[in-house]
Amino acid sequence: MIHEAYRAAFAGKKITVMGLGLLGRGIGDVQFLAECGAELIVTDLKTEEQLAESVAKLAGFKNIELRLGEHRLEDFEGRDMILKAAGVPLDSPFILHAEDKGIRVAMSAELFAELSGIPIIAVTGTRGKSTTAYLIHHVLQEATEGGVVLLGGNVRGVSNLQLLKEVQEDAVMVMELDSWQLQGFGESKRSPNIAVFTTFLDDHLNYYKDDRASYFHDKANIFRYQHASDTFVTTPDVLKLAQAHAKEHGYQLDQDVVLADASTLPDDVMVPLLGEHNRMNAALAYEALRAVGLEHEEIAAHIASFKGVPGRLERLGVTKENVLIYNDNNATTPDATIAALRALGDESRRDIVLILGGADKKLDTKELFATIEKFVKVAVWLPGTGTDAHADYRAAASEVRHLTVQSLDEAVDVALREASSGDIMVLSPAFASFGLFVNEYDRNDQFVALVGKHLSA
Repeated sequence: MIHEAYRAAFAGKKITVMGLGLLGRGIGDVQFLAECGAELIVTDLKTEEQLAESVAKLAGFKNIELRLGEHRLEDFEGRDMILKAAGVPLDSPFILHAEDKGIRVAMSAELFAELSGIPIIAVTGTRGKSTTAYLIHHVLQEATEGGVVLLGGNVRGVSNLQLLKEVQEDAVMVMELDSWQLQGFGESKRSPNIAVFTTFLDDHLNYYKDDRASYFHDKANIFRYQHASDTFVTTPDVLKLAQAHAKEHGYQLDQDVVLADASTLPDDVMVPLLGEHNRMNAALAYEALRAVGLEHEEIAAHIASFKGVPGRLERLGVTKENVLIYNDNNATTPDATIAALRALGDESRRDIVLILGGADKKLDTKELFATIEKFVKVAVWLPGTGTDAHADYRAAASEVRHLTVQSLDEAVDVALREASSGDIMVLSPAFASFGLFVNEYDRNDQFVALVGKHLSA
C-alpha cells in the first residue's frame, strides 16, 4: 500500500524517467510513480522490442508515455523532476539540459532516503560492498527478531521506490550503493547515517574516462555530507583518500570515524566465508553493527550463520566426478579474481580450473596473470575484447593450459572435461560481460543452469 504522503509528493507531477532497463529496478520505480499519479515520460535508448518484457509490465497505466529507442531534448524540459538511472553518462547532454533549466535530477536510492526518513546504513567500495551489505542485513534481521530491516540500493530486481511501501516507524534500511547511485546522494547533499567504504581499486575507468579522482569523487558522497552524530566505517587506506578529498574540496570529516581491517575482527568471530578479503568484509560489517548498538555476542553469533551472497565465491556443489564448483560471476575485475584464486588455491596442488574472460575494462592484469600461474592448471577463456587483448599472455610459455571457447556452454563442458577428481572449477571472469551476455546477471544465470545439470544430488 502506498502511504498518502508519498502519493502527495508525486501526484500530478511531470516526471521524466531516464532508463527503464530489464533488471526490475527501473520498472518498479516507474510503477510506483505511476501509482502515485505522476505524469510520466519513460525514455530509454533500447528499443521497445529489446525492452518488451519491461514494457509489458507497464501496459495497464494510462499516465505513462514511452519514448524508446531514443532520448529527446524536449522530454528534459518543462518537467518537475528527472529520475536518472544508474550509469547515465556524466556528460549526458540531456541531463545537462535539464539542470540548465533548473529541473531537479534525482536517483531512486537517494529519493528513498529522503522520503522514508528512516535510518540508513549504506555500503560502497570497488570490491566487497555486496557481501558486507548482505552480512549487515542478515545480522540485523536475526538480531531484531521480526523487525523491518530492508535491503536495497544496487540489489538485483529490487526497486528502491517500491520499498517505500514496506517502511514502518521502526524500520531500518541497508543499502549497497555503487558510484553511480551515489551521484544522487551528491546531488542532494545527503549521506547515510552509517557509511561503510570497503575498498577503492581501479574499476569503471571506461565510464570515468580514466579519471580515478572522478570515480572517487562519486564514491565520496557516502561520507561527505554526514553529520557529527553519524559514523563512517572504513579502512586506513580509504581514510587517507577521504582525508585528501576533504582537504581538496574544503570540508571536514566531523563524523565518528571507525577503522577496520581483517586484523581488527575479534578472534572469536567465526566467518563462514572463504578468503582473507571476506574476513575484512566481516570486520567492516562488525563495526557498522556495533555503531547500530548491537552487542559483540549477538553480532558474532549471527555472522557465523551467514550463507554468503549468490555469485560471490558461491559454492554450488560437487559433480558426480567429485569436482567442486564455485560461482564467482560477480568478479568483474582482476582484483576480484585474484581474491578468489587466493581463497581457493593451493600452490602445492594447482588444482583449479578457471573460467574467465570477456570484455576489456582496460585494467592492469599483471598481478592477475601472476596469480593464475600460482594456482591454476587450466584456464578456459570466454570470447571478448579482454580475451583478445591478452592473446600474447596465453601464447607465452606457461605451466597453465590456456583454452579458448566460443560460448559459456562450451566453457563449462571443456572445464569439466579438464578437471580431475578433487579439483576445483570456478567461474571468476575478471572481465565484463558485455558482448556475449545481456549483462552479468545473464552470465550468472546461464552458468548456474549449466552447472546444475552436472551436480550430484
